[in-house]
Amino acid sequence: MRGVLRRCGLLAVLLWLAVQGTAWAMSVRAVDAASRRPIEGARVTIAGRVEVTDAAGIANLPGAMGTVAVRAAGYRRTERPAADAQAQAGTIEVALDAFVPKALYLSFYGIGDAGLRGAALKLIEETELNALVIDVKGDRGGIPYHSGVATAAQVGAQQIITVRDLPGLVGQLHARGIYLVARVVAFKDDPLARSRPELAVHAREGSLFVDREGLAWTDPFRREVREYVLDVAEEVARMGFDEIQFDYVRFPDEMGLVFSEPNTEANRVAAIAGFLSEAGRRLAPYNVFIAADVFGYTLWNLDDTDIGQRLEDLMKHVDYLSPMLYPSSFQFGIPRYANPVAHPYEIVRLSLDNARHRTGLPPARFRPWLQAFRDYAFDRREFGGDEIAAQIRAAESFGAGGWMLWNPRNVYDGAGIPKGDK
Repeated sequence: MRGVLRRCGLLAVLLWLAVQGTAWAMSVRAVDAASRRPIEGARVTIAGRVEVTDAAGIANLPGAMGTVAVRAAGYRRTERPAADAQAQAGTIEVALDAFVPKALYLSFYGIGDAGLRGAALKLIEETELNALVIDVKGDRGGIPYHSGVATAAQVGAQQIITVRDLPGLVGQLHARGIYLVARVVAFKDDPLARSRPELAVHAREGSLFVDREGLAWTDPFRREVREYVLDVAEEVARMGFDEIQFDYVRFPDEMGLVFSEPNTEANRVAAIAGFLSEAGRRLAPYNVFIAADVFGYTLWNLDDTDIGQRLEDLMKHVDYLSPMLYPSSFQFGIPRYANPVAHPYEIVRLSLDNARHRTGLPPARFRPWLQAFRDYAFDRREFGGDEIAAQIRAAESFGAGGWMLWNPRNVYDGAGIPKGDK
């Protein structure tokens, strides 16, 4: 008799759960706050599960306690209590405010330097700029803030601290209305590679591989490497950054190197795409935008450029693709333009056009890096106001999801940047 009651009790619980699941099933409709038009391709997250809206702006998800989080390229991310859905018979409409990031880059040292940071903030006040890209894991593997990720201290990534209170700084910058991008250098990591050589890339004869800057790289195939990078990304997502941007999310651009798996195109592409897919899963609870920096030629080459970056595979896993469209980096030019530094507008616009043609994706999914530094590959010309303005016009005429200016010295004089109406 007791066994029967137990079985009946279990059946009742299962039935109750089924009914609750049905009651909580919901549709989320993402719309433009100004026009009320549906937004296709928005990512809707509930309890860690992500669905993408269709042409009607609809995503169907099983309900759960917590929040409904929505983001889409070209808009600010937003969240609403999931309980709101019950009051709307299982349907919730989420309006997103249009937003196009226009950013300056501040390096590992630049974000901690009061002068450089202050100059950047002054330009944001005076121009159309509204965003900053900040190193949180820099080109030399350093992490500029006090990190709780154990590996960071173990490998020596915390030897120099340039930002004493990063969560506090994030709050201050957000209070100014600034969109914040955390730049995370992924697989170029000299401290980790030298501390853990079994995780590093090696030359054919077995020695540690170092690049032209004398820096060692880690092996993108290794699970431990990927987990460390994502631990840092998750930590800064918790701090409130709006976007995580992975740079050096690729293999070294040198032949004959040794990795833990065969160095084939299929394996490279699977490793990079797999890492970005894993990033999406890890960062889903934070409703943070995910971006990847790629070589400019990735938009033109049909293969992986020998570094694991194949355009169509990358776009599946990111909100924004950020190609580095510096004219100086196009050493072979592009069709009809053999001298790229003389044609900054065409380099940016035609590269973006080619990417849209290949992928069929809306322009807002692409946010390019633009050159704000002296040419190093052709005639050493300065890239001043005219060249910067031409690149910005190209990105905006394409309809890109914003643009970002790169100067490794973090020195920007405002030349070529639209003043806006602030």
